[in-house]
Amino acid sequence: MSAHKKRDLLEEAARLRTEGRPEEARERLLALTAAYPEDAEVAYRTAWIHDVLGLESEAVPYYERALANPELAAEDRNGALLGLGSTYRILGRYGQAVETLRRGVAEFPDNGSLRAFLAMALYNTDEHHEAMRLLLELTATTSSDPYVQGYRRAIEHYAKDLDETV
Repeated sequence: MSAHKKRDLLEEAARLRTEGRPEEARERLLALTAAYPEDAEVAYRTAWIHDVLGLESEAVPYYERALANPELAAEDRNGALLGLGSTYRILGRYGQAVETLRRGVAEFPDNGSLRAFLAMALYNTDEHHEAMRLLLELTATTSSDPYVQGYRRAIEHYAKDLDETV
């Protein structure tokens, strides 16, 4: 299969997904995976469509394959780390979720969704203080609420140590 044909099939799968036909998109992506088993983008998109369909267990090896490939584009890597971390969490694999999402936050510190999902996984591992710290810092730095911004310094201060009292 040529690179041009691969691109056409990826675009077709994306169109099918957008049109609300994810099962047909999955069929196209599985065919592409068979033809390009080492392709990082194909693996990532195949993982993603499995997640869309609620087939989280089946998504995991595709995410792992995509992330193991150094040729995965940065934007796709960002999405794959979030997708895999979230998928691990949904499957109850909380330790792996925390590890994956921490890696995502380290690589993509400006992605607030990675920090939010990490906070959820930390909650699941009883690391409530760190989960709250992440969420408070995220709220303080990203909220456009004028009341939150009015207390931003205090929120950021207490995020460091919620047990601090006067």
